[in-house]
Amino acid sequence: MNTHPLQASIERYFAAGAAAANDPAAHEAFLALRTALEAGEIRSASPDATAPTGWRVNAWVKQGILLGFRLGTLDAQASGSLSFVDKHTYPARYFTPDQGVRIVPGGSSVRAGAYLAKGVVCMPPMYVNVGAYIDEGTMVDSHALVGSCAQIGKRVHLSAAAQVGGVLEPINASPVVIEDDVMVGGNCGIYEGAIVRKGAVLASGTILTRGTPVYDLVHGTVIKATAETPLIIPENAVVVPGSRAVTRGKGQEWGLSLYAPVIVKYRDEKTDLSTTLEDLLR
Repeated sequence: MNTHPLQASIERYFAAGAAAANDPAAHEAFLALRTALEAGEIRSASPDATAPTGWRVNAWVKQGILLGFRLGTLDAQASGSLSFVDKHTYPARYFTPDQGVRIVPGGSSVRAGAYLAKGVVCMPPMYVNVGAYIDEGTMVDSHALVGSCAQIGKRVHLSAAAQVGGVLEPINASPVVIEDDVMVGGNCGIYEGAIVRKGAVLASGTILTRGTPVYDLVHGTVIKATAETPLIIPENAVVVPGSRAVTRGKGQEWGLSLYAPVIVKYRDEKTDLSTTLEDLLR
């Protein structure tokens, strides 16, 4: 694995702590990192077939993002008639038609240091935070959130009010990863480094966290995170919100159930037909 030319300087300025704030070279290194993030040249996590999860965390990139907060000072910013106060190192991103990103009017915002590929569609209002990576042909629907360093693949649909959690610290923590061709239903929440493999479908209201067991009815197994790996939803799985009965104590006496996501099937041609509407909306 080749080392990026920026890595050594970012690691050095991050380790310098508050002293880096007075070093112009630290600011230059951060701006170079932010530019590379926006161009998709570097990522906070990258596909890696040799890693246990198929993804490698690039801790030095996260250090660079945190360095930007450390170097930044509060600054008055404006976008049209709207005004903001934020770290000057992280203004809102501006896009031009040649970049091929469609951002519909109505209150959306993309923070500097986020990458959006050509063909990405942003429906208002939505928000993309620093370090996020969104690949070609993905739609980010109204009230959807893409958190810091989240990795979103090609042709993904994040439906209305879907929440993709972010992570900057701890440095080595894995971000949420949603691979290619995933359909995320409305009001879904994907947090704590969960990985959704390509082609999966999350029905509306599905919540995935590190502590959430997922019940696979097709294979008769229970999918859980481990100390080494996050929760991983298999390729082409169709996940719906479900519940499991409490079988002891007061929970049993009161007839309570706990939330449990359930894999009810794996994606087929019939499932694909329900997602073809996406092409008509682009």
